[in-house]
Amino acid sequence: MSNRTGRTLMAALAAAIALLSAPAFAATLPDDRTWLIRMVACKGNGVLMEVFLPQSVVLAPHGGMAAGATADGYYTLDLTELNKGKVLEPVHVTMSADKKFVTVDQYTRGLPPTRIPLGGGTVDFDHRLGLDAKCGPFQAQDPNYGK
Repeated sequence: MSNRTGRTLMAALAAAIALLSAPAFAATLPDDRTWLIRMVACKGNGVLMEVFLPQSVVLAPHGGMAAGATADGYYTLDLTELNKGKVLEPVHVTMSADKKFVTVDQYTRGLPPTRIPLGGGTVDFDHRLGLDAKCGPFQAQDPNYGK
């Protein structure tokens, strides 16, 4: 092994050790997604589902999420009642052009997108556990909701 190769390997090893020894609290998200707001809550047969979006999207000027806009958020599937814990997955959430529904795209699992009426309704998420989920209104916790 040449001297140059040895130095390169040592530098790589030192960098790996530095990254692995950093405390967990030093890790930060790259943008404002650290402040998430629950935008919709749904209840299925023994499971709860929620969709969270960044506060910058929810509290955007001129009425929150813009028509036709897509934002990155998170979807939770709470299987606590089934003794299986709670899953958090990234999703794309799109507001319809007419602002009558949002579409939740669970792109990491290749599931079909779920359309949720803004006023709430019964929808299907994951076809194993999320069928006939009854969802409340989108953005109902906003103090200006319904005004």
